[in-house]
Amino acid sequence: MSQTSIPELEVGIAEFLSTFNIFLSITASLGNVLILVALHKETSLHPPTKRLFRCLATTDLCVGVISQPLFAVFLLLSVLAEVNGKFIFYIFKLYNASSLVLCQVSMFTSSAISVDRLLALLSGLRYRQVVTLPRVHAVIICFWLISTTCGLMYFWNVNTAFTVSFALKITFLATSVLSYLTIYLNLRQHQLQVWAILQGKPNGRQVPLNIARYKKSVSSALRVQLSLVTCYIPYIVVQIMDVFYTEISRSKFEIACYATATLIYLNSSINPILYCWRIGAIRQAAKDTIKQLNCCCKSDWILVDSVNRLTNFYLECNVRSKTRGSVSKIPPDTEKRVQMQPATQYFRRNSMRLDTR
Repeated sequence: MSQTSIPELEVGIAEFLSTFNIFLSITASLGNVLILVALHKETSLHPPTKRLFRCLATTDLCVGVISQPLFAVFLLLSVLAEVNGKFIFYIFKLYNASSLVLCQVSMFTSSAISVDRLLALLSGLRYRQVVTLPRVHAVIICFWLISTTCGLMYFWNVNTAFTVSFALKITFLATSVLSYLTIYLNLRQHQLQVWAILQGKPNGRQVPLNIARYKKSVSSALRVQLSLVTCYIPYIVVQIMDVFYTEISRSKFEIACYATATLIYLNSSINPILYCWRIGAIRQAAKDTIKQLNCCCKSDWILVDSVNRLTNFYLECNVRSKTRGSVSKIPPDTEKRVQMQPATQYFRRNSMRLDTR
């Protein structure tokens, strides 16, 4: 995504990557909308932690709504000869800048989640006083400001933007590694001591740390982080090979570059699955949301079906009255029964009679 010139791709490869990215865009959008609704309903998570997960889901949603469609359009336009090259160049710049901003916010937020889990262990009963919602809001705003600045810098100087972005990502990745390593060492060496201290000094306004639940939350956050890093590694390897192995043909490099970029976008579709798999509260809230949507769809279908049956009934009666040249043979108590009975029950009772007339 750091190329300054528009690449040339084979038609078959461009069409495949474009189609696959459109599919991933749909799955990422629907999956992260479901996660955002589930997070809104879920109340057991600590609000600052839930806000970080909500920020990550929002970023993945923006990837599915903005970056991936632009990437898919660019791949299709790049193989069409009749399209204006300047227009393709603008699409190329837009999807690169949006990807730079959103992927960087995802990396920052994942790192913030790891720091949040470390503070939950080290702060103990003071955790809810240390990690507050206003502080998390301030951190998230800083993430977006820094990332947006790098995205705007991309339009000024591509190399500078990617150099700054790469340095920031390495810094935050090192922060995540250090956080999880510290968590592991603390849990291994002081698990029994911490458990005894926290259980022996409960406070009415503070909830002591549950080690089993804490381990599960750390495991969930770690899997999200590993998924993000795993999707990024192939693209980084391709970029490094382009620097040190100049004998690689440009066509092969372009194919590898856009294939690994698709893998980065794939992470936005994987994260909702990880949330539902590893976080039981989100999984249950997502199930409840799907059930509610299913019930709404069934209710709408029944209403539409009832209206259609009622319309067909009156149309049929009118047609018969015109063909016979007489007044419609509608039973005198039809309107009364339609008003008094639910539409579905009425038509179930009268559908056989209407079909045999």
